[in-house]
Amino acid sequence: MKNTSEELDDSYKVPNLEKGILILELLAYANRGMTLQEIKNEAGSSQTTTYRILNTLVRMGYLLYSKTSKKYKLSRKILILGFQTIQEHNLLEVVLPKMRELRNIVKETVCFGVMGTEKGLFIEQVLGTHPFCFVLSPGKSFDLHCSAPGKAMMAFMSEESRKNYLSKMNYQIYNKNTISSEEVYLKELEKVRKLGYAVDMEEELNGVVCVGAPVFNYSKAPCGTIWISGPKDRLSEETILMFANEILNITHSISFDLGYNNS
Repeated sequence: MKNTSEELDDSYKVPNLEKGILILELLAYANRGMTLQEIKNEAGSSQTTTYRILNTLVRMGYLLYSKTSKKYKLSRKILILGFQTIQEHNLLEVVLPKMRELRNIVKETVCFGVMGTEKGLFIEQVLGTHPFCFVLSPGKSFDLHCSAPGKAMMAFMSEESRKNYLSKMNYQIYNKNTISSEEVYLKELEKVRKLGYAVDMEEELNGVVCVGAPVFNYSKAPCGTIWISGPKDRLSEETILMFANEILNITHSISFDLGYNNS
């Protein structure tokens, strides 16, 4: 018999399944991974139960385990489940060729990300061609208040969605450049809306500059963002402006392929 939400009660719970999902959620925000002991403490479960769940998830390919660090991390396989909730199932198929095209122009690492439940989620990258370039791990989350991709998506989403994300932001301070209040952040988003793109001027990592713009779907909502990351020595104000125009050309092209119409 199919249960409605009103009919569900505690008698239908599967405790170990709940703990498994909790563990996945914990690891989603632990960019450097977590040890068995850390996961056990956070999940509030016994070491034996925690180990069995972790071992099962590793065996099924949803987690990675490092014998060196003794830490567990989410694998890329988990991203497959997340992408099933995105309406454009061929999103990466559309995005990746354009990312490569952009990388060939700017020579810097080009990244693609989407919104998560509280932060942004890094999905894919095309590495830059310089001897030194940035490399990220798929599945890594990023803050919305101090990142170019976060600002780019926040600036163009609906007011209701924006308020939801704003209510969960803590404005963690990384250095003197980090935006630390909602008042300043909202002014920054207004600037992003006028320009069409966002910039992270060493707001999280000293010496690192990022430039990004949103990708829109057929409903005119941002469904992701394309951005580049590079050292500030290579990204002068003039270069940032030039690269921003190239990023906008690419994101407009992707958006058009996804059915976006700005008329």
